[in-house]
Amino acid sequence: MTDDAMAPTPIPTPSRSYEQNPVPGLPLYDLAGFTHRWVDAEGIRMHAVEGGRPAGPTVVLLAGFPQTWWAWRKVMPGLAERFRVIAIDLPGQGHSDRPQGAYDTHTVASRVQAALTALDVSKYWLVGHDIGAWVAFSLALTHEERLHGVALLDAGIPGITLPESIPTDPERAWKTWHFAFHLVPELPETLLTGRERDYVGWFLKVKALSPNAFDGAEVDHYAAAIAAEGGLSASLAYYRDAAESARRNHDALERGRLTLPVLGISSSHGSIPDMAASIRAWAENATGVVVPGAGHFIPDERPGVVVDVLTAFIGGGRVD
Repeated sequence: MTDDAMAPTPIPTPSRSYEQNPVPGLPLYDLAGFTHRWVDAEGIRMHAVEGGRPAGPTVVLLAGFPQTWWAWRKVMPGLAERFRVIAIDLPGQGHSDRPQGAYDTHTVASRVQAALTALDVSKYWLVGHDIGAWVAFSLALTHEERLHGVALLDAGIPGITLPESIPTDPERAWKTWHFAFHLVPELPETLLTGRERDYVGWFLKVKALSPNAFDGAEVDHYAAAIAAEGGLSASLAYYRDAAESARRNHDALERGRLTLPVLGISSSHGSIPDMAASIRAWAENATGVVVPGAGHFIPDERPGVVVDVLTAFIGGGRVD
């Protein structure tokens, strides 16, 4: 597998590409070989970053809390050697709109699919991490015909891989305590407004295997995205609508299990020890891999391994 550069990549100079940007006060960064796009997705503007080989298979990347599309910046150049690569800011993330209303993953998945249709993507491989994996799973349930396969990275998916209860054992509770905290009305906003950097920094430094996986500039970048108008409430809304996401997942699964290739990607020190095992009850063609030497933020911590694993999955539809 490809060796990973463990040092964080520098944050570049902010881009001047602000056309259509619904969050103009938030710095927008460029990635060499990629272009910023904004498209209408069921009445909201969604931000996508696109590059790679136009004639190659399309790979769509969805990030999770507390990150943005920038979470994939170390993975995207490697994938772009073979594939058309599109990283999307989910509603409420980064430089996408922060709409009022539903953030259950089926509603969000419908908007992601609308964005991809606007980007002229007919069929694609879907990759999601954390909340991005929540959305990816729901999208696979509702638009399986549009997908070649889906890869899900270290995520407690509502109703699927998310434990029914939050553990109280200190050795495990630190991985999942925030699910309950985010559900409390108003209190998280009261405590976190103005302290977004402290909160985001805790997740990035504690949930990575190495406390040095993210530098101060990267913490600043993600904290600024959440602190931007509507960002905090939108981030919390995914958790507050998790019960509805779980209900709609199970309603969809009553019509049948997933039949497309599903890859569960865990890590040696992540949140879900075996993603594949927890998905197999819901998917007929699920395989798994465990990435060594990584915590929860696998694309940041072991980007070369992620590129290799995804390339093998796309090439053969599975990873052994």
